[in-house]
Amino acid sequence: MKHLELPREPLGFFPTPVHELTNLGKALGGPRIFIKRDDQTGLAFGGNKTRKLEYIIGRALADGADTLITAGAIQSNHCRQTAAAAASLQLPCHLVLGGKSPDIANGNLLLDQLLGAKIHWAGNNRKGEDIPRIEQQLRSEGRKPFVVPYGGSNELGATAFVEALCELDSQSFALQTDFDHIVFASSSGGTHAGLVVGKKLLKKNYQLTGIAIDKIGSAQKSLEQLILELAVATSEFLETNCKITESDLILNKDYTGAGYGIIGPAEKEAISLTARYEGILVDPVYTGRAMAGLIGLIRKGKFKKGESVLFWHTGGAPAIFSCANALQTGLK
Repeated sequence: MKHLELPREPLGFFPTPVHELTNLGKALGGPRIFIKRDDQTGLAFGGNKTRKLEYIIGRALADGADTLITAGAIQSNHCRQTAAAAASLQLPCHLVLGGKSPDIANGNLLLDQLLGAKIHWAGNNRKGEDIPRIEQQLRSEGRKPFVVPYGGSNELGATAFVEALCELDSQSFALQTDFDHIVFASSSGGTHAGLVVGKKLLKKNYQLTGIAIDKIGSAQKSLEQLILELAVATSEFLETNCKITESDLILNKDYTGAGYGIIGPAEKEAISLTARYEGILVDPVYTGRAMAGLIGLIRKGKFKKGESVLFWHTGGAPAIFSCANALQTGLK
């Protein structure tokens, strides 16, 4: 497949582990629950973006770039991993973050600063709207900047998750376990799109369910549109001959709560249950919300008792520390 010919910069530790969440499964009384540990990819607390960055930064270096630029929310895991990758390669990194500078930096923002990233505050623009201005400024200074897309979500980033599903397929064979469902956080769309293409390519029957993290996609398109278009583009980019249609896409929007990054009772419970039953940390914004979705679906009887469900842990633990007050409220 074409991805074997793409430039790639080794940044993480793969394959990431897969194991069963026996205690949580018993506590919920539903299907068997497994977890794919992309929180253990490396790069400053790890996360799924490391997979994407191997291909995206591989392209940046092949193009002669000497500076990286990307954007995200103030507690962006993608920005933190981009900053870590840049530090490991000794490249300057510019992060365009939504919001304004807080009095005290914590969580991912603190890590961004420790990793040496230059922070540009963008107010309400957390999805890269201000990047062109900064890119132009850097070019005027003689730099060769490379824009890493929001969330690492383009054909290169999605390609990483086509490959990730191939990795999981090998692990499934070794575990002698066929997964019936895969559940994961769906936000910028690259992970979701790559998994959709990978499933088609491998001709698998499991159901992919993305749990929407945000109520919105972009100013112009819904998240469903963004994911579908990226999946189609990735399939064409990789020359897979796979036909991707709207029916291949499942995006559950029942667990967005009060909106992006706003912690509610469901996220708090998911974080607490996962920590106390398995010793595993999920974050308040992405994996905590996705785990809340999984727990909610189990309680609604959406999975059969004998089925095996894989939860894809995409990382994000540093955001826990930025939400200490909210998480401690009602903690027993």
